[in-house]
Amino acid sequence: MNVPAPAGITTLVAYVATIPAANLAVTHFGAVPVGFGYAAPAGVYMVGLALVLRDLARESTGRIAVLAAIAVGTILSYFLADPALAVASAAAFGVAETMDFAVYEPLRQRGLLIAMLASNAIGLLSDSLLFLKLAFGSFEYLPGQILGKAWMTLTAVAVLALLRRRKQATA
Repeated sequence: MNVPAPAGITTLVAYVATIPAANLAVTHFGAVPVGFGYAAPAGVYMVGLALVLRDLARESTGRIAVLAAIAVGTILSYFLADPALAVASAAAFGVAETMDFAVYEPLRQRGLLIAMLASNAIGLLSDSLLFLKLAFGSFEYLPGQILGKAWMTLTAVAVLALLRRRKQATA
């Protein structure tokens, strides 16, 4: 059995930790501004980060570990959310992360950044649509949800691109 390196384990733990962080943020802070006059439930940034960390965890730990983390995250999402949000949170997390994974896998041979951008676009849209419909019965926050999660994806991709350039420059 191939055991993930400490960095991979750390990435998996950080990925799973985004779930309670997102649920706590929604429960305690409500809606937050995300830019351009839009607002979204406060967990939006943590969910956006979860999409990025899922992709990075896949690269460092493999498919099986990530699928297990998605299952753990879905269960945590259900049990750690406010009862009114539990089903919405668990369903959105489970569906969105699985869709992200399904898009990421075939694209990863084309490059990490391409796979991340495409899979996160699918993940953030599916998470937003499902969560908002189940939790609030409304798509009022949809533009803010998409924008907040997109900020996290674009920031992560920019950081990874800079790190890759730095690594290539020193090689």
